[in-house]
Amino acid sequence: MFVLAMRSIGQRPGRFLATLLSAFLGAAIVMTFNSMHDTAGQPGVDPVSEETLSTAAGVVGGYGTLLVFFAIASTLTVNVRQRAAEMELLRCSGATPAQIKRMVVGEALAVALVAAALAVGPALLGGRALLEVFQDSGQVARSVEYSFGPVASASGVGVTLLAAAGAAFLAVRRATGGGRQRGRARTVLAYAALVAGAASATSTFVFSATDAALMAPPAYGAILLSVGCALRAPRLLAAVLDRLPLGGASGWLAVRNLRERAGQLAGILMSLILFTAVATATLTMQAVESDAVEASGMVKSVDAKNLETLNFTVVGIIVVFVCVMLVNSLYAATGYRVREFGQQRLAGATPGQVLALVGVEGLILMVTGVVFGTLTALAGVVPFTVVRTDEVVPGEFFGIGAAVVAVAAVVTLGTSLATARRTLRTPAVGAVAVA
Repeated sequence: MFVLAMRSIGQRPGRFLATLLSAFLGAAIVMTFNSMHDTAGQPGVDPVSEETLSTAAGVVGGYGTLLVFFAIASTLTVNVRQRAAEMELLRCSGATPAQIKRMVVGEALAVALVAAALAVGPALLGGRALLEVFQDSGQVARSVEYSFGPVASASGVGVTLLAAAGAAFLAVRRATGGGRQRGRARTVLAYAALVAGAASATSTFVFSATDAALMAPPAYGAILLSVGCALRAPRLLAAVLDRLPLGGASGWLAVRNLRERAGQLAGILMSLILFTAVATATLTMQAVESDAVEASGMVKSVDAKNLETLNFTVVGIIVVFVCVMLVNSLYAATGYRVREFGQQRLAGATPGQVLALVGVEGLILMVTGVVFGTLTALAGVVPFTVVRTDEVVPGEFFGIGAAVVAVAAVVTLGTSLATARRTLRTPAVGAVAVA
């Protein structure tokens, strides 16, 4: 099966590019921030610099690990679904489900290993640049020298390989059987995340406005609530579609297609919810905190600077990573529909009507993700703002929310329409002949 996996990659390397890109970015991020552990562990590093570097590595390294898994899982799930006919042929040829799983996991491990190796160079450059940012802001002493050591390399390779193997196993397991049991586990995890998120956000009211840890409970609450909603993405999309009064041929077809493909589009909706919730909640709370400190005339402490840097860094990573996840997933999901688009054109649909259909689908997905992401963000922002400033919904929320929505719209609609337009260049007869 390992030989078959290598042969599969060699014959059609293009279908693994999305997974390679996700794994590459994930490994680069994990290595970049975990190299701060190596840097902090050098002899002669002062305690303040060590704490700053270790905190950055711990917080962002944890986020990076989760993002790597989500990114690889989303691309591999699409990849496995698109190869249903190939896997069915293998089963008819005598391959067992266990052998197919080993083949897919072997492919994922090979791609992840290549991605981790390619990520070493960018991680070295990124780590040096990150250290300079900390030094320029006065959070780390100028005398501290950069180090890329065993923690960075081992964590980057290990996390990427484990994420690839786990995501591949889950994706192929669902394709070859066991989906019902996984669905029950997913439901339990979703409700557990929702309950934990609500409890964390509510616990904000226990703190006072001057507590250093005030931002932590609402931030974690928003993240957990968004994870819970993301895990329920297929059900949320189905509930929205049942109440959507869309007319016209494009609207009717869009709702019908989305309802049939709700499970396949769950990864895209998950990315949108997580991106909207985490970016909106984190940036809004940081803006409220910065404005409150400025209004009081106080000077930010080193811990406050560390927190601000981490917040912006985490949001920046999430924006880049989720955008890549969305582009990969949307490109793969839309590009795979070349035969469907060809059939629609042979049935009388014009290219403009097909693009209108794709646009309506993308708009429904985008609005659904943004709405639920915004609601979960508010669940963290409102308690924080009430305790910190006695307001309910801060003015900063609206500008930041609009910017987040704009990014989500550009990425979702732009990728969907651009990929569909590219797919429509294939003649309708040739598109229908695609296996």
